[in-house]
Formats: sequence, C-alpha cells, structure tokens
Amino acid sequence: MKKNGCNGFGCTRRGISVLLAMLLTLVMVFALSGCSGGSGSEEAGSGAEAAEEEAAEKVTVNVFAAASLGQVMSDFESSFEAENPGVDIVINADSSGTLMTQIEEGAPCDLFFSAAQKQMDELSEKSLVDDESRVNVVNNQLAVITQTDSETAVTGLNNIGSAKSIALADGSVPVGKYTRQAMIKLGLLAEADDPAAITTAEVSEQLGGVEISEQGNVSKVLTAVEEGSCEVGTTYVSDTIGHEDKIRIIETVGYDVTGDIIYPAALIVNKDAGDAEKSAAKDFLAYITNDKAKELYQKYGFDTDVE
Repeated sequence: MKKNGCNGFGCTRRGISVLLAMLLTLVMVFALSGCSGGSGSEEAGSGAEAAEEEAAEKVTVNVFAAASLGQVMSDFESSFEAENPGVDIVINADSSGTLMTQIEEGAPCDLFFSAAQKQMDELSEKSLVDDESRVNVVNNQLAVITQTDSETAVTGLNNIGSAKSIALADGSVPVGKYTRQAMIKLGLLAEADDPAAITTAEVSEQLGGVEISEQGNVSKVLTAVEEGSCEVGTTYVSDTIGHEDKIRIIETVGYDVTGDIIYPAALIVNKDAGDAEKSAAKDFLAYITNDKAKELYQKYGFDTDVE
C-alpha cells in the first residue's frame, strides 16, 4: 500500500497540497521582504528630495565687505540667518579696491560695504549702485600699531620712519590711502593730487629709505605686525579689537589729520538676482544699519556718530 505523500515517480494529492502551501509561504516571505526594502528606499529618496527642496528654497545674498569689517559682519551674518532661516548670507571680505574691481568685472554681488567713499563713488558713476539705498554707516580711526612687547622707538605717525620696517597697505586700499593722506598733512610726504597714487616705493624714499612691506588689505597689515615680520604698521582701531594680547596701539590718529573715515553701504545692481534675492538683500542692509546694530559696531571699535 502506497503512503499518502511523494515517491520517486510523483506525488499523492496530499503531498501536492503540502508543496503548494510551502511554495505559497515562500512567495509571501519574498513579497513582504521586497515591500519592506521598497519602503525604506522610498523614505530615503523622499528625505533626499526634501533636503534638495529646502536647499533650493534658500535665498543666497552675496555681500562684499571691506576686510576691516570682517569680525562685525560675521556676527551680523550669524544673527540674521538665525532670524531668517530661509536666507544664506555669503560674505566676501577683502580690500575695498579689490572688491570694487570684482564688482566691475561682473562678480555676483547684492550688497557692497566699503571702507571709503571713493570705491562706492566709482561704482555709482558706472550705474552699478542703487543710489537710493546708499547710506553712511560708521566712522573709523587710523592707528599705528606694534607688537605688545615691542621696544620700538616709534611714538606715532610723526616718526614712523625711524622704524626698521613698516607694514603698509598699498594706495588702492582705503587704509593705505588714509595713511598717505595723514603723512601729507604731517609734512612727511610731498603734496599730491591723489594720495592713493603715491607708490610704496615713493613713501619709503620720502621717509628716508625705511623698509616697507606692502600689503593687500588691512587684515594683512595686522598679521604682518602680529607675526613680527614688521616692527610697526598702520591699521584701523577696529581691527585691533580681540588682538590686544599680540599688538598694542602706539597712536590713534585724529580725524583732523586723516579726515573722516566713513564706511558707506549700498545695494548693488545685480541683473541676475531674482525678486527674492533682492528683497533679502534689502532686508539685510536694513538689519546692519538700524539703531540696534550700533551696539555691535561700537563693540568692535567703530564710531557710529555719522551724518
């Protein structure tokens, strides 16, 4: 008598039922496994898409700011982005002359914050500035600096030529221009129609041949003195904030010698910017020029008493 199962030649009805049940179970396991994998993949995909959408929705505002504004603008960037999570503020800090050239050459810029009127005026003449948005924000002061433990004989700008070496920004950099302007006022340099046009070599010659290390912006002047590459240098009072452990101010040069050192800010005509970008740039300009902002400027050594 044959058993109710499978033999070498075939299966009984009961054996077939058992096999079918086993196969059905396997199919269900694979199906559930496939669904589970698909769900995870879909979730990962939707997460990536959400991140991409969020990044795409963020508005980028390109801000060109003078190097001497580096510290305060970094603080403004952080606080503004915290209050406006949909906006990404990108700061490009360098000498005002370099930034002006970049804007003229078509670099994407929404807002320019210059360390002098000259660069803003030149951009305005080329119709690259939204003149209605232009505002004078802060004033600054020229400072003669040296290392904290320096034994330099220099007591100020009057006898800066007695130093072994000087860190000096070139004439295209506002601090370099103001230094030359002050030296003319003090009789250290000959009169010139444009102080900025006086070369570093000419400054050295008129100061008696002192060694001068020409620097591309105010931050580089500070670094040259901090590292001891140069005995003294001229920078802004604002740039010395936070560096008191390495450098000291020998003299704060008065406005009667340098003239006012006004920093203007304005929106830049950016034809590639969309409405959202223009609106965010306008909001950021208002943010860094309101009464509340004055406290932060003062913290970093700027004079906010500006007309």
